[in-house]
Amino acid sequence: MTTLFLRVFKTLAICSVFSTSVAIADKNVMGDNPLLYSVAWKQTAAEYQALYYQGFNVARMHVEAALANHKEGDKPIAIVSDFDDTLAQPLAYWGDLVNKNLDFFDDSIWDKWIPTNGMIASPGAKDFLDFCDENGVEIFYITSRDQGEKTVEYALGNIRHLKFPLKDESHLTVLRDTSNKEKRQDEIMKSYDVAVFLGDNLNDFRRKYYIKGDIEGRIAKMEEDRDMYGMKYVLFPNPTDGQWLAAIFGQSEPSASDKNRLILKKAASKTAWDNK
Repeated sequence: MTTLFLRVFKTLAICSVFSTSVAIADKNVMGDNPLLYSVAWKQTAAEYQALYYQGFNVARMHVEAALANHKEGDKPIAIVSDFDDTLAQPLAYWGDLVNKNLDFFDDSIWDKWIPTNGMIASPGAKDFLDFCDENGVEIFYITSRDQGEKTVEYALGNIRHLKFPLKDESHLTVLRDTSNKEKRQDEIMKSYDVAVFLGDNLNDFRRKYYIKGDIEGRIAKMEEDRDMYGMKYVLFPNPTDGQWLAAIFGQSEPSASDKNRLILKKAASKTAWDNK
């Protein structure tokens, strides 16, 4: 009887340990990582890709209209575009964060990943850029990055790897110490008729959208320019990072902390049904 009892006890103990291990494993796999839905959408959703085609189709229509209305003596036509998450998608970077169960942007991994040329062209980006290039439209790239002394070299490498047209290096502006693109945009507009601006972030269009810690204030600024979207500004989706985070956290790259996870949860439940 004692032997039977010991066997049953051991069996139950093993089952308990196994069940606990499975539960822990499931938690490790699923976790509480707030990036999962956003990254899964970027990696797999046809809707995500369709929004890029839609954006570049709209941009092309405006370029075609500018070409059709262009007269001798007018300023040359140009487009001004952000790079990351606009013309190129860093999907593998986000996949790596998920595999590491990291739930906030990680600068050190980003800086290590950039020179690998792991980005892929956004759907429709290459066709749109080639159309502009073939029709004499100047293409200006403006990106905010800082990977040290080789930042410009890496950015040029990304452009060339994707076979995007680049007239010369003066058509690439890399901002290492600021995300304010307005000064360079204004310089371009003095000499060119900019048919369209492209970006995944309102701050890619004008600096006034760079607002920290004020969600409603940033939305109000956007509302002021509601007639610009789809017209002069073409905006692409980005649910993983950008200046929209600064409106929530007070900074665009918040640290991975329990405090910030609670802040994110509060933002996500800004409007919620009181289901009692």
